[in-house]
Amino acid sequence: MPKSLRTIINFAIFLAIGLGLIWLVTHNLTAQEKEDIIRSFRKANYWLIIPVIFVGIASHWFRAVRWKLLMEPLGYHPSTLNTFFAVMVGYLTNLAIPRLGEVTRCGIVAKYENIPAEKLVGTMIAERAVDMLVLMLLMLVTVLLQLDTVGVFFTQHIWVPLQTKLGNAGGSRTWILAGIVIVLVVLGIIAFRIIARSKVGNKVKKIFRGVWEGVLSIGQMQKKGWFIFHSLFIWVLYFIMMYLGFLCMDETRALGVGAALSVLCFGSIGMIATQGGIGAYQILVQQTLLLYGIHATTGYAFGWIVWLAQTLMVIVIGFASMIALPIYNKGNRTPVAE
Repeated sequence: MPKSLRTIINFAIFLAIGLGLIWLVTHNLTAQEKEDIIRSFRKANYWLIIPVIFVGIASHWFRAVRWKLLMEPLGYHPSTLNTFFAVMVGYLTNLAIPRLGEVTRCGIVAKYENIPAEKLVGTMIAERAVDMLVLMLLMLVTVLLQLDTVGVFFTQHIWVPLQTKLGNAGGSRTWILAGIVIVLVVLGIIAFRIIARSKVGNKVKKIFRGVWEGVLSIGQMQKKGWFIFHSLFIWVLYFIMMYLGFLCMDETRALGVGAALSVLCFGSIGMIATQGGIGAYQILVQQTLLLYGIHATTGYAFGWIVWLAQTLMVIVIGFASMIALPIYNKGNRTPVAE
């Protein structure tokens, strides 16, 4: 299948999932519920969204600084502005084509800073792994601190259904699945050995070697303390964004730290689930706010307001970064020949 066609199909699938989730929520709404959502949009104080946007920009700046720390053990010291521009263009690309943004930002830094792209991919993988670890720890803390609300919800709607599904899986089905996995692993090893002896295999091994060096850059850092600080501070800024976002609506203004943590954690899952988080983010925010007594229509409207603010920020700063990159690098940097 041609790469361009595969990209279009991926785009269509993720967009369809997001739009399907929006339809799933809105198609059964009564006229009164639709009016309540519209009223929530009208009553919101959008001036209070401005601090949210600035805090969001700051979080992306610190992400760029953290990414630089991963490149230093490899012997590279790129410009912070170039890494920031690359991060923002990457987020912009992800809105159009899921997961392409990570490749895009690595390509931008490789072009303007003359760094091997495969090593940048390795640092990006390491960065994403750390983010996932922080999110998992944050979710654990959120559940433990709010066992009476989030803990009960997590147990009833996630943990118990998962245990039930695992328990209902018959023994024969488990053995068949295990056999299939073993056969696939053996076939994969045989195929790998055949490919490894070819010229293509040597090139692939070179790429993977570079990626592995990028991943190992975490252990080679001299500034591990700063890396941990930035990794945590990025999520602190995400939390501040959510907490400030509560102030834009009368109904959410009284919500506290616990609600902000819960919306941040479960909303982050929504941002991963669909293209740019469309559909999934709004639903997860709505369902999370229900735990804190916020009406479903208000929670849904709040999810849209926060999502639109973040998305608008990415679009504006992303396009501005695309324009700024060649201007900033003109004369003082030599891009890698394409």
